[in-house]
Amino acid sequence: MDNDILISAKGLSKSYGAKVALKPTNLEIPKGRIVGVIGANGAGKSTLLNCILGLSEYVGELKVMGLNPLQNRSQLMNDVCFIADVATLPKWARISDLFNWLEDLHPKFQKQKAIDKLKNTNIPLNAKIKELSKGMTVQVHLSIVLAIDAKVLVLDEPTLGLDIMNRRSFYDAVLRDFFDEERTILVTTHQIDEIEPILSHAIFIKDGEVTLDASLEDISEKFYAIDVSEDKKADALSLMPIYSRAIMGRTTMIFRDKATEDLKKFGDPRRVALADLFVALATPQNA
Repeated sequence: MDNDILISAKGLSKSYGAKVALKPTNLEIPKGRIVGVIGANGAGKSTLLNCILGLSEYVGELKVMGLNPLQNRSQLMNDVCFIADVATLPKWARISDLFNWLEDLHPKFQKQKAIDKLKNTNIPLNAKIKELSKGMTVQVHLSIVLAIDAKVLVLDEPTLGLDIMNRRSFYDAVLRDFFDEERTILVTTHQIDEIEPILSHAIFIKDGEVTLDASLEDISEKFYAIDVSEDKKADALSLMPIYSRAIMGRTTMIFRDKATEDLKKFGDPRRVALADLFVALATPQNA
């Protein structure tokens, strides 16, 4: 496997009885990327992450850092950290005890580093997890993750239920204290607009099928949006936009693989926001 490819999947799929949660999927994710895995509830995002983490059996080929997640999960978890939407930590434990246990259990956990991370918060080390708010629990979980010298960070709706200040603080800490060109972050979230500025790659999933797998650079070169006036609407439609939406007296169209010179006849081409592109690719063209 190419040393720059962190995650490689060929024909990866997952079913629960008759329900297909993830259709046969081919993916290659290079290291040093921040990857947004985007889809509606039940689309297959968490299924894909669970396969990558070795938490779910699957069909097909899957390598994470050259390892089979099912056969080598213990080895893999030395270099992979995971924060889920529930931020699961033992509610009966005190933070100080939790740090002591992790120091004995995880070969790469640095207790003092975790303690230092919490010094910038108002969370006492002797507090029990059950006494903490959701935001505080996420901060403790993040302090643990950032105290582990991992290569991959997997975030599954990590800021669900947090206010905008805590969400922003969370991602600022991840970028400042974890990410570099040798490390990779995979994140699922419904707040697409909030994380788009930090993403370098996007994967869209709809009904278990990957509908887009591209870098943000490729997306910006491939897709354009235009606001088209009524008198130019018919001619613009002849260029076969992948999505069209009329609202407040104007029609917004999204085009794929069209020359900007052709599009300028109908308006000013602009970059498509990820949220708008997701809606466009998820909406039947005749809808």
